Amino acid sequence: MVKAVAVLSGTEGVGGTIYFAQEGDGPTTVTGSVSGLKPGNHGFHVHALGDTTNGCMSTGPHFNPNGKEHGAPEDENRHAGDLGNIVVGDDGTVNISISDSQIPLTGPNSIVGRAVVVHADPDDLGKGGHELSKTTGNAGGRLACGVIGLQG
Repeated sequence: MVKAVAVLSGTEGVGGTIYFAQEGDGPTTVTGSVSGLKPGNHGFHVHALGDTTNGCMSTGPHFNPNGKEHGAPEDENRHAGDLGNIVVGDDGTVNISISDSQIPLTGPNSIVGRAVVVHADPDDLGKGGHELSKTTGNAGGRLACGVIGLQG
């Protein structure tokens, strides 16, 4: 079992902790919580760079080792880092539970050392028709982020 964690921090009190676990070559489970968000859907992605020197803006684009278009987590044509939306309740918090086979914690496409980003707006999953749909899901600004590090 390989485990990793990302502590998210951002603007206006948005923060949380995201845990990753992978058994062998199986899918990676993503759990945790984020608070301080407005209710509704927020894009949730793994970005290519674990660089937060300029806040969440320096985390680069979505993690996309296979050069695909942006899409939904269940789509064949998607960035590896496209984890869809998290749904925030009226209290501004969300508990996350995702299983995904495109975000391994080991090997050449490992997400360790990359960043998790929570966006201001819903991810249109590449289907919104906006000019940014096929690259970012038109998910808006970056509210919080954290670098994914191995956990003991």
